Amino acid sequence: MTQQLLQQLVEMRGIETQYVDAWGKPATIAESSKAKLLNTLGYDTSSDEKIQSQITQDIKSVWLSPLNPVQVVRNTQDIILAVRLPIELVNDDHTLTVTCENGDVLTHQFTPVDQEMTTMAHIDDVEFHEYVVTLPLDLPLGYHDVALSADDDEFAHSRLIVAPEACYTPSEIKEGKKIWGLSVQLYCVRSEKNWGIGDFTDLALLIEKAAGVGADFIGLNPIHALYPANPNACSPYGPSSRRWLNYLYIDVTAIDGYDDASVQTVVSSDEFKATLEHARSVEHVDYEAVAHVKLAALKAVFDVYDVKYLRKNTKQNKAFKAFVEAGGESLDMLAVYDALQSHLKADGKESWGWPVFPQEFKDYHNPAVAKFKSANQHEVKFYLFLQWIAAQQLEAASNKATDAGMTIGLYRDLAVGVSEGSAEIWGNKDLYCTGASVGAPPDILGPLGQNWGLPPMDPRKLYEQAYQPIIDLFASNMASSGSLRIDHVMALLRLWWVVKGDHAKDGGYIYYPVDDLLGILALESHRNESLVIGEDLGTVPEEIRGKLADNGVYSYRVFFFEQAEDGGFFSPSHYPVQSMSTLTTHDMPTLIGYWHCLDLELGKEIGLYPTEEILQTLYADRHENKQSILDTLHGHGSIGDNVGRDVNHTGMNRELNNGMQVHMAGGSSALLSLQLEDWLEMDKPVNIPGTFNEYPNWRRKLTENIESMFDRHDINELASKLTHARKRASQG
Repeated sequence: MTQQLLQQLVEMRGIETQYVDAWGKPATIAESSKAKLLNTLGYDTSSDEKIQSQITQDIKSVWLSPLNPVQVVRNTQDIILAVRLPIELVNDDHTLTVTCENGDVLTHQFTPVDQEMTTMAHIDDVEFHEYVVTLPLDLPLGYHDVALSADDDEFAHSRLIVAPEACYTPSEIKEGKKIWGLSVQLYCVRSEKNWGIGDFTDLALLIEKAAGVGADFIGLNPIHALYPANPNACSPYGPSSRRWLNYLYIDVTAIDGYDDASVQTVVSSDEFKATLEHARSVEHVDYEAVAHVKLAALKAVFDVYDVKYLRKNTKQNKAFKAFVEAGGESLDMLAVYDALQSHLKADGKESWGWPVFPQEFKDYHNPAVAKFKSANQHEVKFYLFLQWIAAQQLEAASNKATDAGMTIGLYRDLAVGVSEGSAEIWGNKDLYCTGASVGAPPDILGPLGQNWGLPPMDPRKLYEQAYQPIIDLFASNMASSGSLRIDHVMALLRLWWVVKGDHAKDGGYIYYPVDDLLGILALESHRNESLVIGEDLGTVPEEIRGKLADNGVYSYRVFFFEQAEDGGFFSPSHYPVQSMSTLTTHDMPTLIGYWHCLDLELGKEIGLYPTEEILQTLYADRHENKQSILDTLHGHGSIGDNVGRDVNHTGMNRELNNGMQVHMAGGSSALLSLQLEDWLEMDKPVNIPGTFNEYPNWRRKLTENIESMFDRHDINELASKLTHARKRASQG
C-alpha cells in the first residue's frame, strides 16, 4: 500500500495528519491510526487497488450529483451554487427553482456554458463540467428547497440554508449589561416535595427565588433523555437522545389525574411510601428507587389521563397529537426504544442498549420493531406521553423566568454525543460510526488522553442528510430557554476519534464543516432568541476562538484555568466581554474542595494517580496556585484583612469563598455563572472525570432544600454583593 494513495484518501475525508498539542508542540497522527480511522469510516485499505477504486467511486458520486445536497450561505453573501453537468447539456437552458420556507417560489433561468466554469472531469468516458451560478434572488433567512430542471424535467434537488452573520445576543447584553446566574445539576436539587430527585417544579421555584435576589439566569446540566429501563445509566453526558427530555424530571403530582383514586391507591401503599421516603432521605440520588416510584405513579396517572382526554376529541388530545406529529420519527423511535428496552428487561434478556438486543430488534427500521410497536401501542403511547408532559413542565419553568424579568432565563446544555447503546444511534446507524468513540488527545488534565464512549457522527453522512440531525439538535435544545451552552464546542470544527480497542492517545482528529455548522447555529439562535455559549476548554486552536467570536458564540472562561506563564491568575477584568466566566465547573472540585485539596485526597483514595511523585507534584502546584490566588484577591481589594495573606495559615472560610465570587462579578465577561454548591459551601464534587464506579458521579445531592436556602441572610447578602458588582462592571 503506497502512503501517497492512503494520504489522498485521508485528505479527502478530512483526517488531520498534524496538530498542535496542549503543550504547544507539533504532534503527528500515526500512519496506522490513519488507516484505522478510514476503516471506521467504511473504507477498505487492504490494497492500493481497493483504495484507488474507492477514491474513484467517491469522486464519481460527486460528479454524478448535479447539485450539492445542501449549501449554507450568510444573508450578507451572494448566493452561488455549483452545478455539475455532462458536456452535452451545458448549452441547454436550465431553471433553478427556489421554494422558500414560507411557500414563496422564485426562479432563475441560466445557460450553463454562459456561467463561470470552475473545473472538469471525465467520468466513464463522459466529459463533465462544473459551473458556478449566482442566484440574483433576495432570500429570507431559513431553510429553502432548490430544484434544477430543463425542459420542465426536474432532475436534481438541494437544500439552501440562508443564515445570519452571527448568533443572537439579547439587546440588554449588547448594550453592555453584565449579569450573573446560578448553575445547577437539576437532579441534585433537594426540596420539601420532590421525590428524591430535582424536578421541573423545583426548577420553577429555583427560578423564582434566584430572580428575587438578582440572578438573570439558571444554568442546567444536560436534561436529555436517558434510559427509563436502565436508571443507573445516569450520566447526563451519555444520553439516549439529545432531542428529548429526561422523564425523571417530571413532577408527577402536577399532572392532571394525580388525585384520582386509582393513582392514590398506588402512591399510598406501604411499599411505595417506604421507597419514596428512602429516595428522599439518602445523600445521593438513588436512581433505581426514583425510577421505581416515578414509573409506577406515572403509569397510573397516564391510564387515567388517557381515558379522560386522549381517547376523545379534546383539546388535550389535539395538543398531544400535534406534539407527536411534530416530533416525527425521532420521537417515535425513542418511545419505541424505551418500550422495547423495558420489555426485554422484564423478560430477563440483556437490555442495556441496542447492541445486545435480539438480532431482529437491533435496528429501528426492522420489520420486527414495527410489529412490536403495533402489538404494544399503549406502552409506546405512554412514553410519548412522558415526553409531552416533560416538555410542558419545562416550558412552564421557562415562562416563570420570563415573568420574573430574567435577562436570559434558563440556559440549557447540549452534550457532545450519545452513548453507544442509544435510541439516537439505533434509529440512524448510517450517521454514526459505532467503531469509534469521541475523546481527547493527551492534555494537562488528561495526560493519557480520554475516551468518552460516544460514537461520532460521520461528517459526510451529516452533509448527505442536509444537516437535518444537527438542525434538530440545535432547535430542540434551544426550546424553552434563553441560552444554549454547547459542551465541547470544538466538535463543530473537529473531533478526536478513538478507534474501538485502541488507546485514547492513538486517535486522530476528523474535521467537520465548521462554517456550515456555525451558520445553522446562528440561524437557530435567532429563531429561538437564544444566546450561545461555547465550552472551548482543552486543546483549542487559536483560529477557532476567533471564528467562534466572529459568529457571536460566547467563550467560556474558568478562573482556575486563566493563568499567566508566571503562575499568576489573570484578573477577570481582562476576560473577553463576549464570554461567560465561572470559578468552577461540574468536572472540578468545589471551592472548599479545591482549597483544602479534598479532590487530591479523594483521587488518591480511588487510585487516580499512578505514583506518589505525581500526587506530590499536584500538591505543590496547588499550594503555589492558592498563594497566587490570595495575592490576586488582596491585590484587587476583593477580600479584607480578615483573610490571611499567607497560604500556610489561611484556610477556606465564608469570607474567602464569597470574596472569590464577588471578585469574578467585577470582571468584564457579560455573563457570570456560579455553582450553587459553592453558595452552600459544599466540599464534595458532583463528578470526577476518568472514574466510573469508583465514585458516585452524577448523584450527590445539595445539602439544603431550595425553600430554605434563600431565607438565609448570608445567601441574600452574597447575592446583593454580586448584583452590585455586576452593575458596577456594567458601568465600566
